[in-house]
Amino acid sequence: MTFAELHHHTTPLLIANVWDATSAVAAQQAGFQALGTSSAAIAAMLGYEDGEALSFDELFYIVTRIKAVSNLPLSVDMEAGFGGTAKEITARLKRLVQSGVVGVNLEDSRVVNGMRQLVDAAEFARTLSDIRTELNNENLSLFLNIRTDAYLLNHAQPLQETLLRGQLYQAAGVDGLFVPCLTSEKEMAIIADACPLPLNVMCMPDLPDFENLKVAGFRRISMGNFVHSALQLTLKAVMLNVLSQQSFAGVFAHESS
Repeated sequence: MTFAELHHHTTPLLIANVWDATSAVAAQQAGFQALGTSSAAIAAMLGYEDGEALSFDELFYIVTRIKAVSNLPLSVDMEAGFGGTAKEITARLKRLVQSGVVGVNLEDSRVVNGMRQLVDAAEFARTLSDIRTELNNENLSLFLNIRTDAYLLNHAQPLQETLLRGQLYQAAGVDGLFVPCLTSEKEMAIIADACPLPLNVMCMPDLPDFENLKVAGFRRISMGNFVHSALQLTLKAVMLNVLSQQSFAGVFAHESS
């Protein structure tokens, strides 16, 4: 089954968001069907702030190491595309396709002077259309999952803005729509009814359970960087335990459980 086909089942595709080779191996061993990178987790791992603070070459290296240890379909979080024009973004997407990547996330916001803000919807849609056209012209298959950030950025009318942007992006030829920070089942159903694209939602503290997401019409569920963040808290606790107890006994506690 292709990566695109995994988005058209009645059961939503649960993506394991990974940040390095070790996390990719753990996800594959756990039985996940597909992987996606987390830009925030990779940035944190390398000591950067999120928002394209790292270089594309650094991201690409992480991608190659993930591909080296896992045969699962891999989608890469490309943030705003690591380029100022459709041509620049597409050049980077081609490198990913050549490495075996089957999908990407692109988002309609950028971090400018430390502040994330939505870009113009019509202009972004034209960029997406140009990217799709160039990929099609070279017969390159890549699942374009487009993140729209009206909910993430607390837009005054997030539902209406998401519907508008979803329509524009669908017309541009994208494959999926990602709406992070959306948790209302009612609004999920409205978006699903208005947008025929496979819809993607992200882990949040008050996110409905997976069965309710299925009923609401969503077809892809992402972890974001939350699993990575949870592991960092566990790591910190282990380190503090070693220091406070002056012993490594706690490091091996799992072996007796």
